[in-house]
Amino acid sequence: MTGVHIYTDGACKGNPGPGGWGVLLKSGPTEKELYGGEPLTTNNRMELMAVIRALEALKRPCAVTLHVDSQYVLKGMTEWLPGWKAKGWRTASKQPVKNQELWQELDQLVNGSGHAIEWRWVRGHNGDPGNERADELANRGVEVALGRRAAPV
Repeated sequence: MTGVHIYTDGACKGNPGPGGWGVLLKSGPTEKELYGGEPLTTNNRMELMAVIRALEALKRPCAVTLHVDSQYVLKGMTEWLPGWKAKGWRTASKQPVKNQELWQELDQLVNGSGHAIEWRWVRGHNGDPGNERADELANRGVEVALGRRAAPV
């Protein structure tokens, strides 16, 4: 399998407010950048969208090292997801899981794509070059949401 390092980030100006997501994919010397935004969203939704869009961009099963600065995404995928599914998409406090449709989409991508994914947490805004670039791209996505920048083709 091809090895790919993915860095993702979400941004939101106001929570809720205009938001963006950014992705940096690296495989050997090749890099690809993705970003997008929504006019009214939350930071957690943008964090999830970044990972979803990153995995959708892969054309075949890959060995993925996925770098996220979101504990929400990391714990959701590595700890909470089995319990939510077993409880009919309810939290431990019996409340509906927020962003359920995005969690379900991400679950399908992770478990139905053939990718071997290693989840890694990276502290945001702490000088990690991949994370810093994903943050810049997420902020470009906010500019798209605000109509200040054209969406990438």
